[in-house]
Amino acid sequence: MAADTVLSQPVSEEAYGLRRGVLSPLEVLAQSVSTIAPTTTPAMTIPLVFALAGNGTWLVYLLATAGLGLVALLIAAFARRSASPGSLYSYATASLPPALASLAAWALLLAYVATGSSVAGGFINYANVMLHTLVGHAAPATLLVAGAVILAAWMAYRDIKVSAQAMLWMEGISVACIVLVLALILFKHGLHVDREQLSLRGASPGGTRLGLVLAMFSFVGFESATTLGAEAKDPLRSIPRAVMQCAIGAGIFFMVAAYTEVLGFRPAGVPLDQSPAPMHVLSQQAGVSALGIVMDAGAMISMFACTLACITAAARVLLLMSHRGLVHGVLRRTHARNETPHVAVLLTSVAVLLPALVLAARGVSSADIYGWMGSLATYGFITVYGLVCIALPIRLKRLQSLTPGILSIAIAGAIAMFLAFVGNLYPVPPAPYSWLPYVYLGYLLVALLRFRSG
Repeated sequence: MAADTVLSQPVSEEAYGLRRGVLSPLEVLAQSVSTIAPTTTPAMTIPLVFALAGNGTWLVYLLATAGLGLVALLIAAFARRSASPGSLYSYATASLPPALASLAAWALLLAYVATGSSVAGGFINYANVMLHTLVGHAAPATLLVAGAVILAAWMAYRDIKVSAQAMLWMEGISVACIVLVLALILFKHGLHVDREQLSLRGASPGGTRLGLVLAMFSFVGFESATTLGAEAKDPLRSIPRAVMQCAIGAGIFFMVAAYTEVLGFRPAGVPLDQSPAPMHVLSQQAGVSALGIVMDAGAMISMFACTLACITAAARVLLLMSHRGLVHGVLRRTHARNETPHVAVLLTSVAVLLPALVLAARGVSSADIYGWMGSLATYGFITVYGLVCIALPIRLKRLQSLTPGILSIAIAGAIAMFLAFVGNLYPVPPAPYSWLPYVYLGYLLVALLRFRSG
């Protein structure tokens, strides 16, 4: 159609000092997969959604897949036309007024940084689960989170190709282990449907709506392959494919995992939302308890890979922000040998580390760090996704290529993001979740004032 023709124009040759064309399509996909950290969803997010939605957990993930699938279509449409390190910020810049474009940049930066802090907090839990299993002792939370972020920062500083390959192997092994356990659980229960789940027994509309907000955090970052526009081979093909494959593939994986976990925990003797290591319990239910430690290791590795992916993505957003004059010019520097945005990597690594480190030092549990910082990240992603839904129709209208189909998808995506944002606000959640919207709005206000003063 006309939109596809317009969106196939040549990509800019500007590489911003990064290593051009070094990442294969599979390595590009690894960036998005690692940022959503699929292993963390069965391990930590699905139990939280189950606490709200019960037997409707699978439906929540179906709805989340549908809503974010619409956004993925629009992001992929942008990615077919242009590629740069700035990801969604560069898309917003092409269509929106400068003030809104700057807010998109700051919101996306916060989203990646907060996600990195969130999963660094989750890393504490599973690292100590592993230590208890292996040596019978736990390590200080501050030591674990600092070690994870520092190692991720070093990998992001050193070489984007090495980082992408490491993320690919980490997530591939983790997901393969989970798929094996889920398959064994389904085989053990035989070829029949779970009527309690399909009939949504005990599920309420309110719980389903609140669960949907949490479920969206499972997907956030699926678009982060777009931050590799300067470093990917054939970016106009590999990046949009990675975005769509990640959004839809992750949605299918999450739905199957949600259905199977609820089914598998029925005879477990402990509620799904109260288990500190759900995949460990499921491995026992599947009759392969020896895989329990593999499941826990997979969750720990996935959270580390996500921390690495978030630092990688945030640094490239910050790099482009520096080139556009939103932050200090020193952040546009790239390493002469490594060809990575080393200054931006160091700054974003510190930003990822500090919240998790301070909260851990104050005795906040890893689950709360994961939940609090994840909720803050969700606000940033919802904002950017919503702005992309507005930006693409504006862009295509200027090019006289806007079609009714694209417009309908954009409107539906914008409505979905608006409803998700409202779902974060009402009914008012308990503290500190009730404070987070004000923290986020205050952050955006400071960013907007800085833009106007600049």
